Amino acid sequence: MPDRDVVFLIKKAAVSAVEAGYPSDWIVGTVETVNPLTIKTEQQEILDAEYLWLTDAVRDYEVDIEVSHVTEIRAGGGGYAEFAGHDHDYKGRKKITVYNGLQVGEKVFMLQKKGGQAFIVLGRVFAHTHLRGQWL
Repeated sequence: MPDRDVVFLIKKAAVSAVEAGYPSDWIVGTVETVNPLTIKTEQQEILDAEYLWLTDAVRDYEVDIEVSHVTEIRAGGGGYAEFAGHDHDYKGRKKITVYNGLQVGEKVFMLQKKGGQAFIVLGRVFAHTHLRGQWL
């Protein structure tokens, strides 16, 4: 999520909270552990998973996408016709996993429910730090 989107969400939540008469606090924390998830606030308080609400910006989730592609031409070996260069259609509705889960050491933005123990984790302060996918 781009930084400007996170800032927009924080501003929107703050305005809504003030209008409702229930201001919230925004907090920066650091991921201490992933399983189970714990986040340490700047005030050194450790927040356990039971108090954290995660947005899609900070958790793994599945989503449907629509694709319409053709694979690259590949050839086998041996000179046989069945191994000749060919491609395949790749189209339709597909399910993918978006790996947005938090990693140890990442800093996050959170909103705290007024007077409560609930915190919504909005997003990362910086970009992902532990990307491991194949990049073309």
